[in-house]
Amino acid sequence: MKIAGIHHVAIICSDYDRSKKFYVETLGFSIIAETFRTERNSYKLDLQVGENAQIELFSFPNPPQRFSRPEACGLRHLAFKVDDVEQSINYLKSQGVETEDIRIDELTGKKFAFFKDPDNLPLEIYES
Repeated sequence: MKIAGIHHVAIICSDYDRSKKFYVETLGFSIIAETFRTERNSYKLDLQVGENAQIELFSFPNPPQRFSRPEACGLRHLAFKVDDVEQSINYLKSQGVETEDIRIDELTGKKFAFFKDPDNLPLEIYES
């Protein structure tokens, strides 16, 4: 087997409209498809991330909270590649999104910073 890349990342949100607005309007991802699945009372929003990746944003009635700490077992965070971390932080702050301070990756020397989506999912912007 040869894996060619990451196709998508699936996210379950607690408030579909709020998360859709965040990922589409604030982060600027384009909508590929939006489907309401009546039998599940659930939306599935397919979003284009860059040229080769997608986010599947799901809504389900009353999803359970995920136990999370920075070093908990499981998915730690989702990182997005950006050209300019400072410019990206300024934009996020102008949209009312709180960000952490810029850090430097001790292994690559690249700048990065964390912020959260409406459900407190840890997201990262990482200098390309």
